[in-house]
Amino acid sequence: MFPFRDHNPSYNTPWVTWILIAVNCIVYVMIAPWGFDMRSFFMENALWPAAITQGIAWHGLVTHMFLHGGILHLAGNMLFLWVFGDNLEDRLGPWLFLAFYFACGLAAALAQVASEPDAMVPMVGASGAIAGVMGGYLLLYPKAKIDVLFFFIVFFKIWPVPAWLVLGLWFAMQILNEVSTGTGAGVAHMAHIGGFVAGLILIVPLWYRLGGPLFWRLTHGHPPFPEARLTTTNIPQVPRRR
Repeated sequence: MFPFRDHNPSYNTPWVTWILIAVNCIVYVMIAPWGFDMRSFFMENALWPAAITQGIAWHGLVTHMFLHGGILHLAGNMLFLWVFGDNLEDRLGPWLFLAFYFACGLAAALAQVASEPDAMVPMVGASGAIAGVMGGYLLLYPKAKIDVLFFFIVFFKIWPVPAWLVLGLWFAMQILNEVSTGTGAGVAHMAHIGGFVAGLILIVPLWYRLGGPLFWRLTHGHPPFPEARLTTTNIPQVPRRR
C-alpha cells in the first residue's frame, strides 16, 4: 500500500525536484554492479555514525542523501519525492526548497547518529530529506487527495486518501518500527522521524506567513486552488465473457 500521485497541481515547473531525482538516478548507475560498479565511491560517501562521532568524514552528512542500496530503495524514495516535492517547491521557490531539502536531510542524519553514535554500519538514502518534504506537505495540505495503490497478491485497487491519513500513518509506522525493533534493524527509522519532524518545524514560518490557522480555515486543509483533474485512458474495456 503506497501513494503514487496526488491531486495537488503545481503552477511552476519543479526543476529542483526533477534535478534531485535525476542526480540520484545517475549516482545509482555509477555505483550499481550493472553500471560503473564504483563501490569505493559508495563506501567513501556513505554516512558512518561512528566516524561522525569521532569528528571525521563529515561530508557523509550530505553525500549519503544521493546513495541508495538497491533499485527498490531508489525507486521508492524517488516516487515519494515526485509525489510531494513539486508542491513544496512551488510554495517555497526553487532555492529555498533546495535549502529546505538539505536541512531536513541533515536533521535526519543527525537524529540517526544520535540514536546509534557507535554504529559501524553505513547509512545511505534520501529518505530522511524526503521525510522532511512529507512533513512540510502535511502541514500545508493536510486534506489534499493522495491516490494510494493497495495490492494483495493479484488484487489491486486505487483509493484517493487525504494526505493527513497517508502521512500520519507513515509517520506512526516509523515510530512503531523504531520502538519495536530498536537500533540495528537495518532501516534508519530515526532518520525518517527526525527528517519528518524537521520538515514540520521548518515549514511553520511559511504556514504562519500564509495565515496560520486562518489559512487552514480558508482552505479547509485542501490546496488553495482547484485540484488536478486526472485524465482517464482511451483504451476500450473488453467485457468479461460468461
